[in-house]
Amino acid sequence: MWVLFQIAATLSVSMLVVGYLAVPAEPPDTLLQSRSLHRLGASVAVPTYDRSRLQRSIVHIGVGGFHRSHLATYIHELCQSGHRDWSITGAGVLPSDQAMADALKPQDHLYTLITRGPHSTEVEVIGSIVDFIHASPRADRLVASIADPATQIVSLTITEGGYPVDDITGDYLSTLPTAGPTSAFGILAAGLQQRYLNGHSGLTVISCDNILSNGSVTRTATLGEANLLSNGFANWIANSVAFPNSMVDRITPATTNSDRAWLAEHKGIKDNWPVVAEPFRQWVIEDSFAAGRPPLEQLDVLTTTDAKPYELMKLRLLNAGHSCLAYLAALKGIETIGAALTRPEFHDFTLNFLAREARPVLPPIAGIDLDQYMASIVARFSNTSIGDQISRLCLDGSAKFPKFLLPTIRAQLEAGGPISLSTLALAGWCEYLAGPSERLAPDPMLDLAVNHARRAQHNPAAFLDFPEVFGDDLPRSQRFSDAFAQALRSLRERGVQSTIDTALKEVGDLGDRPVD
Repeated sequence: MWVLFQIAATLSVSMLVVGYLAVPAEPPDTLLQSRSLHRLGASVAVPTYDRSRLQRSIVHIGVGGFHRSHLATYIHELCQSGHRDWSITGAGVLPSDQAMADALKPQDHLYTLITRGPHSTEVEVIGSIVDFIHASPRADRLVASIADPATQIVSLTITEGGYPVDDITGDYLSTLPTAGPTSAFGILAAGLQQRYLNGHSGLTVISCDNILSNGSVTRTATLGEANLLSNGFANWIANSVAFPNSMVDRITPATTNSDRAWLAEHKGIKDNWPVVAEPFRQWVIEDSFAAGRPPLEQLDVLTTTDAKPYELMKLRLLNAGHSCLAYLAALKGIETIGAALTRPEFHDFTLNFLAREARPVLPPIAGIDLDQYMASIVARFSNTSIGDQISRLCLDGSAKFPKFLLPTIRAQLEAGGPISLSTLALAGWCEYLAGPSERLAPDPMLDLAVNHARRAQHNPAAFLDFPEVFGDDLPRSQRFSDAFAQALRSLRERGVQSTIDTALKEVGDLGDRPVD
């Protein structure tokens, strides 16, 4: 099964705004379009299928870089191999999604995937997205597309903060901005209701976001909205709609104008919004579908009866590793994760966090060599070619840390295990929030988080008095509070590098030695 982690195949809604930067207007025939594909050189792979004959069977809400480097690429490969039953209608439900609509429509919804490995770069035009619906302010067309009997799957990438479900209790929260009739789940419920009223069969809803038990969370949010429409209809969803859990992975930085310029100069492609990604990709999904499903067995996709162990592994190692490293690196003014890993203190911090704090409280995962998996994470982080932005990784800290890191801290506290590197990462987040406002990345609770961080300038415990993130239990742990306060004081008095060096000496730095 280790082959899953060796694949070298050739968030937030806010990232859409970050990623789409205007480029100078070009004559229409120079843009990437269906009619211009034949002019591209042999070094650019292009769709070989008739896109007009594809069945519109998937509706995807939240078309950003990750979706286009992951699910859309998998479906494109099926189309390239001769399948015509699958294609994607993209959709956006926020006003900011107009940027993606404006980028894709002139290009016939084609886009370019730039895959950058440590030693080579591959370029491919992806054709699996055949339409895009901007459902703000009116969602009628998206509701009709979900209700269409040809639609077999609705998938989502709406970021960790886009789900109106309490992280601790698992309850649907109707008062959040991510709930209500104009939200992704309100529109999804309306589409499913129309499907129900028309007498059509159920479908499968797939979350492609980094949330533990993302299918179950998606089910809770969908049923929460459905209950506001009709109790009987909610029962139909419970019995006729599948919500498989899944784990998805591919590092996909925000697109920059330099990416567009490189593509134009080296490949002769004018693309409003190309996608840059690493070679590695992974998709693990529970084989529980209410209707038809793509022939995933023909792809490098693992189907399983239980995705949770894989979700835990990825969220608590890779995603937590990203977030723990990001804020400390931001304090040093480092711009990319690859640049951070060239510095010994950040390389060793990442390795030790993974091996000493995150991994020991993970359950066994059948067929997975966790030593090799952790080594692959460090290697992927070290890929300087993709330019993965620290600013991207600093997005949505208040949504990410409760899901990625705090479960590890709680487990280590219960076991009496180490927490010094985890609390140092949280102290780094606190210092980042207390810094200049112009450097702060978007966050669903940014104002509240900044307020707690500034109060912590005089009293470190004030940052932990943040129940939306830390709950009620962690602030009551004296060991946790003391470790956080010590890390925060050290960052302020001695700086990032010295604080990391001291922390590593205290835990016994693994350095470049094999992990135990």
